[in-house]
Amino acid sequence: MNYTLIILAFIILGALGVVFGIVLTIAEKKFAVEADPRVAQIRACLGGANCGACGYAGCDAFAVAVVEGEAKPSDCPPAGAKGAEAIAAILGSEYREPSERVVARVLCNGEQGVVKDRYEYDGYQSCAVAASLAGGPKACRFSCIGLGDCAKACVFDAITMKDKLAQIDENKCTACGMCVEKCPRNVISLLPVKQTVYVACRNTDSGREARAACMMACIACGRCEKTCPSGAVKVVNGVAIIDDSKCTRCGACAKVCPCKCIEDLFAEDHK
Repeated sequence: MNYTLIILAFIILGALGVVFGIVLTIAEKKFAVEADPRVAQIRACLGGANCGACGYAGCDAFAVAVVEGEAKPSDCPPAGAKGAEAIAAILGSEYREPSERVVARVLCNGEQGVVKDRYEYDGYQSCAVAASLAGGPKACRFSCIGLGDCAKACVFDAITMKDKLAQIDENKCTACGMCVEKCPRNVISLLPVKQTVYVACRNTDSGREARAACMMACIACGRCEKTCPSGAVKVVNGVAIIDDSKCTRCGACAKVCPCKCIEDLFAEDHK
């Protein structure tokens, strides 16, 4: 065995490694692109959820987009007004608060005992899976399935499940939209926080079918439409819809609804 050749081979490989290392080091320094320090500063001001609500692939991408002027400081819902102000300060610009804040709301009152069950479900605890099995366990095909896909998706702990119905804490909600995306029934919508009167039902079946499935389903009786003094309520395709631009928040529609499917968040003030 020729040990001389083996030693020579190791020496040559070692020399090549050193040469390649030197070349790579020189290339790295020569072609390095200096990162804008503001990117890291802005990244620290964000919600850190990587939720994609801003329209970019995570917080890092959003921070770069802000520095490059492609995104606004207020485009990160989880960061909120405080984060947007901090980002604007880093950029040396003036922060202007968005015209209105939005929050996620559940457009359903179908909790356990209110909506009827089609069958007893004891399978994998996922709304998406349950919805694919014979239309879901609840009799109303528009109702919240209640197995918590939205709560699992919410990284801000704004959603809890009670009596198989999603409950959203508006003080914790950042309007990131993850719950909206995860709901297989499209039960959750982002609404202006000022919209305190809204129809918590999307059932477009006939009144008889809707009531047979849920005690708090809209039956398209039209009482809310006739009562509304500002013409903000219309029954369209079998379900009441409120035009928020016309709504005066008087709560008259909620008072006359026989099924109590219209939410009036300030009902106590209207007594």
